[in-house]
Amino acid sequence: AQDRAAEKAHFVKCGVACAPFAVIETVQHLADVPASLLPGILKTSRMGYDGKGQVRVTDRAALSQAWDDLQRVPCVLEKMLPLQFECSVIVARGANGQCVHLPVQRNLHRDGILAVTEVYEGNMPQTLAQRAVAAAKSIANEMQYVGVLCVEFFVLDPASAEAQSVGALVVNEIAPRPHNSGHYSMDACDVSQFELQVRTLAGLPLTQPRQHSPSVMLNLLGDIWPDPPWNAVLALPGTHLHLYGKAKASKGRKMGHLTVTAATVEQARETALQAAQILGIAPF
Repeated sequence: AQDRAAEKAHFVKCGVACAPFAVIETVQHLADVPASLLPGILKTSRMGYDGKGQVRVTDRAALSQAWDDLQRVPCVLEKMLPLQFECSVIVARGANGQCVHLPVQRNLHRDGILAVTEVYEGNMPQTLAQRAVAAAKSIANEMQYVGVLCVEFFVLDPASAEAQSVGALVVNEIAPRPHNSGHYSMDACDVSQFELQVRTLAGLPLTQPRQHSPSVMLNLLGDIWPDPPWNAVLALPGTHLHLYGKAKASKGRKMGHLTVTAATVEQARETALQAAQILGIAPF
């Protein structure tokens, strides 16, 4: 998970589709990049998160310049794909091989940072959701993982040529820990991702989590500080505020999250949009 090249190799080993890619570690690797991978996204193999260490490139000249700008560290070039939306699956696997999962999470990123997670029945086609869960479990089982693991996916435009060649669902990356997109489980599920982490590491039984309420989670970034109107937000029904206790707010820094739960999907979305408007967060 700390090395994109090793991560891609693991996906290939598991038989899980990922974006067409090439590893670039030498000048010869750069020269050998097939034209079919352009336009693409050049990503550093290590130390990249929340959109950091990534450069979009349209042609070979831009690719060469981007690699120079990244100090010629080992990189992975991924073909740019026509995305319909993004999603993630959180699995918890015990030392005995038992594996359970949270519902599939539909995610919206802005500037490479998770902005909104929506979790409810029908948030994506059921067949794709089932494939995502199966792929996530395969990735965890293949490396005998113990703990909570998040697997992030791209869902491609079904009408695109890329979807016809690699499939509508491709894996993006893994995070070997409780994940931002799973924070809603604290308020919307009978077992949260954090309890699952404790259970896996303590050797306690794993029960399949159940979601009891449709949920929308908004990430709260430092952009809305220094004085967010919490009273107005908490006056909305079904709002759950979680602040992380960080002393300093800065642009793009995750300071907390707001989970909205409701009896219906429509109510959860409506309240979340009201909260976003109050907080000055762009609608979704």
